[in-house]
Amino acid sequence: MSVVLEIRRRGRHIAGSILGALIFAYFVMHAVQGDRGLLAWLQIRQQIASADIDYSASKLQRAGWERRVVLLRSDAMNRDMLDERVRVVTGFLKNDEILVFSEDSNPTR
Repeated sequence: MSVVLEIRRRGRHIAGSILGALIFAYFVMHAVQGDRGLLAWLQIRQQIASADIDYSASKLQRAGWERRVVLLRSDAMNRDMLDERVRVVTGFLKNDEILVFSEDSNPTR
């Protein structure tokens, strides 16, 4: 019987400490796994890095297209570029030409 009384007496003294530790653990858990926690921050950093890579690739692709468009403008017309585009779009060849297809050929390049 004295053991039960001792547990009750000491339980009152440590109840505050246990409650404080539980509240602390709650906040630490949310700081790591919450919507704005450490894991979410790392995931957002990875998404930003991926978006930067995609942005760089699209920037290079846009620069390539801009170079090709400049060659097709009327003030600086490149006859070879115009001839190439006409052949790609229409599919016509001259009588003395031979068309060779390859697997990696891309008509938009």
